[in-house]
Amino acid sequence: MTCMHLARAERTDLLALLTDLTPQQWDAPTLCAGWRVRDVVAHMICYEGLGRREVARRLTRGRFQLGRVNQAGVTEMRGATPDELLALLEQRLDPDGLTTAFKGRVALVDGMVHQQDIRRPLGAPRTIPPERLLPALSFARFAPPIGAFWRARGLRLVATDLGWTAGRGPEVRGPGESLLMAISGRRGVVGELTGPGQATLAARIGG
Repeated sequence: MTCMHLARAERTDLLALLTDLTPQQWDAPTLCAGWRVRDVVAHMICYEGLGRREVARRLTRGRFQLGRVNQAGVTEMRGATPDELLALLEQRLDPDGLTTAFKGRVALVDGMVHQQDIRRPLGAPRTIPPERLLPALSFARFAPPIGAFWRARGLRLVATDLGWTAGRGPEVRGPGESLLMAISGRRGVVGELTGPGQATLAARIGG
């Protein structure tokens, strides 16, 4: 399967999760600071189908700063109801536009990390299929918007459940999903990891 297919499968799993959420859960906090579940979903789909002019306008509104640009997209969709967000996600299961970059790897990593941003605070864990998690881990290390390269530099990452390793230096060991979330900068996850490099990674994330 291509990464485009894997990204669609990831979004399909997210759609199934969201369909069963209560109104209170839609307004629950996520691992993305300041964003509720509905805000994360809006972020995930707000780049789909944008033309060059729309992208340029979004960049201008966000003053060419990634955090501001992302928030601009969420703000544009702030009035959308959960049912409307579900309908939009269902229409956009296949990546389209910016998220198709790197043959769909952007959509795969974005969808996977943000699904976990939602699932972890809701207490809704899952086992991510290895065929999705492996390419996501490998790409996330170098994906510019994530910043994982700087967090993981000089460390050897070891996914104990996948037989996957990357990098050189003191080891950081643990489940692949925990590694992905930690190098993506999510706080409160690095405690699930071990090894002589764990403290270094924790300090770079800020806890």
